[in-house]
Amino acid sequence: MATPRDTPACRRTRANGDGTVYQRKDSRWEAAGYVLAPGNTRKRVRVYGTTRKEALAKLTEKIAASNRGLPVSSAQGSVAAYLTYWLENVAVHHLRENTHTRYAACVDQYLIPGLGKKRLTKITAKDVRTWLNQLRTTCQCCTRGLDTARDQPRCCAAGACCSKRLSPLTLTYIHSVLKSALEHAVREEEIPRNVARNVRTGTPRPRRFEPLSADEARQLLTTTQDHRLHALFELALHTGLRKGELLGLRWEDLDLGSGTAAIRRTLQRTSAGGLTTLPTKTRASERRIALPTRCIQSLKHHHEQQQHEREAAGTTWQHNGHVFTTPQGRPIDPTNLTRTFTTLLRRAGLRRIRFHDLRHSTATLLLEQGVELVVIKELLGHAHIGVTATVYAHVRLRLQRDAINTLSTALDSPKTTETARSDGDEPPPRNAFVR
Repeated sequence: MATPRDTPACRRTRANGDGTVYQRKDSRWEAAGYVLAPGNTRKRVRVYGTTRKEALAKLTEKIAASNRGLPVSSAQGSVAAYLTYWLENVAVHHLRENTHTRYAACVDQYLIPGLGKKRLTKITAKDVRTWLNQLRTTCQCCTRGLDTARDQPRCCAAGACCSKRLSPLTLTYIHSVLKSALEHAVREEEIPRNVARNVRTGTPRPRRFEPLSADEARQLLTTTQDHRLHALFELALHTGLRKGELLGLRWEDLDLGSGTAAIRRTLQRTSAGGLTTLPTKTRASERRIALPTRCIQSLKHHHEQQQHEREAAGTTWQHNGHVFTTPQGRPIDPTNLTRTFTTLLRRAGLRRIRFHDLRHSTATLLLEQGVELVVIKELLGHAHIGVTATVYAHVRLRLQRDAINTLSTALDSPKTTETARSDGDEPPPRNAFVR
């Protein structure tokens, strides 16, 4: 019986560019060929198999990918090594500082412990799906050792698991961080494809919020009437500005004569720089909005009040041009504004809500007044109208239901309608022209 080495040369000859296949001394089969490498160069790769057919299939797959323009993977390190490189050299230059901090926490707490030991070139969609399923079903107190770090264990260390699992929104966020990192690895030609994109996590339900009704909003404004930041809360309810946008406003951004405000920046606290003025959240967030007459009057009164505070502070006043400041002229910390807002809610006898819910309250009240969705989108500074439509879908559904009920009432009482028309001396109705 002829062995593979005894096979005639004519039967083992392959075309130019198809590579070579031969059997090694250890009885394994090795296939080698040239494929596309990063930098538009060619690189000789070797693959192995237990049979000639297996080795040839692996080489053929790599050559086919090379012919499609996909370079061979050059990364030899682990997922953990690449995530660290991505955070320190790539993401830090493209993300806002607070966003980068959240990404780093996500990488340290979830991605590296779960996938960090795998080689970047060997990770598969199945690995990502298995890891996400494990995150979805395991208690975080057990996995991260949170309970053992407490002075008084009350979960896993005490034998009573609290089943504290990650929310669907958190899982989606973790998955998006992994996709972003692997997408950059593809752009740098470290891996041929982003396997995280082949894993579907589902669309999480949007976070529920409880906006203020019109009566509650009036009650809040009445309570803040004598507060030194009354103009801020009135501006928040009338325009839907974000907390950082309100605190980042400067007097140079306001044109009280024409009644407009330019939203150019936001004030945030960062771990490195403290209170820092940053650009707006997105390009669409940089906008010019109209101010209602009520807000214009409140801002004028606030400006006079600020001048009195400046005179009282004397040399301790720190002028920075912000519209809303402390009595000494310093920028207001967002956390302190939240505490003030919570105190005013309690004083007004209202339920506790987030400051951001004032923004939702503005949009909800405008929708209920029949304002067009595109106008609300421009006022809130959303990047796309789809964001506005998605966030306030429940409000639009309620308005649709009210409209349908109004139509049903009209259709259910034809006799009343005819009687109302026949009471006067109006001429009989004629067919209306439809334009």
